[in-house]
Amino acid sequence: MQKAEIVVPASSANLGPGFDCLGLSLSLYHRLMVTESPGEGFEVRASGEGAGRVPLDGRNWVCRAMDRVFAESGYSPGRLVVECACEIPLARGLGSSAAALLAGTAAAMLLAGESLDRDRLLQRGVVAEGHPDNVAPCVLGGFTVAVTDHDAVHCLRLEPPAGLRAVVAIPDFSLPTSRARAVLPARVELSDAAGNAARVGLLTAAIATGRLDLLAPAMVDVLHEPYRRELVPGLEEVRAAALAGGALGAALSGAGPAVLALVTGDGKAVGRAMEEAWQRQGVRARAVTLEIDRQGLQGRIEHD
Repeated sequence: MQKAEIVVPASSANLGPGFDCLGLSLSLYHRLMVTESPGEGFEVRASGEGAGRVPLDGRNWVCRAMDRVFAESGYSPGRLVVECACEIPLARGLGSSAAALLAGTAAAMLLAGESLDRDRLLQRGVVAEGHPDNVAPCVLGGFTVAVTDHDAVHCLRLEPPAGLRAVVAIPDFSLPTSRARAVLPARVELSDAAGNAARVGLLTAAIATGRLDLLAPAMVDVLHEPYRRELVPGLEEVRAAALAGGALGAALSGAGPAVLALVTGDGKAVGRAMEEAWQRQGVRARAVTLEIDRQGLQGRIEHD
């Protein structure tokens, strides 16, 4: 019998202008334990976020990711008991899908006798997810810049400044990524593309040098957030409330609907301001202050 244990952090993609390329790792986790024993078949158990909603069969993202690795490696597993404990809210813009598929990918790699090579994890994760913005921070932790070039993934990780935290205001409605992508235009103005490219550079440099005073202008986006406002009622009001409450910068978290604000300190005032702004829009929300996860995906395997 062997048992693989995987821990994968949540992530916030885009951070404003970094559409499909920037990401930040956050201290909410998907914890996975897969026990393999002689026999065949599998059993899936789920607790925490998504319990009662996620499929408990081969359609589960964890199981689908494991199957891809087993097929690629040629490994035939025995009976599998798959136990998922997830803290990451589903369909809120916090990388729950990326965390699930990476957890399954990593577990299958260990069970098949592979090492947890991070470059290989990145490649496999991006192939499965389609974009590197959530995958990279899940694997590497910290602040990541990642781009795809045909079949290759090029990624750099930066260590965020000490003391930097995230306040995430999570509303009580979900927004599937597919729907959030469907409202985006096929073409944008050159001036908008150039402005966003400049702010991606500014945001990356601000994180690298600790210039937190530049986060507010650096986290402004014109490529995707304006088109997603109709799907996230109160987005502008919540972001403005975060900045007025003392946030260093704020943006839609991934495809939304959660809104992320970067802060130093405990973030309580910023969180209250964001909750109240959403309440004024008739939306219930909860704000949580999270650390930036600096380790990324962790895994180990035990053999009995």
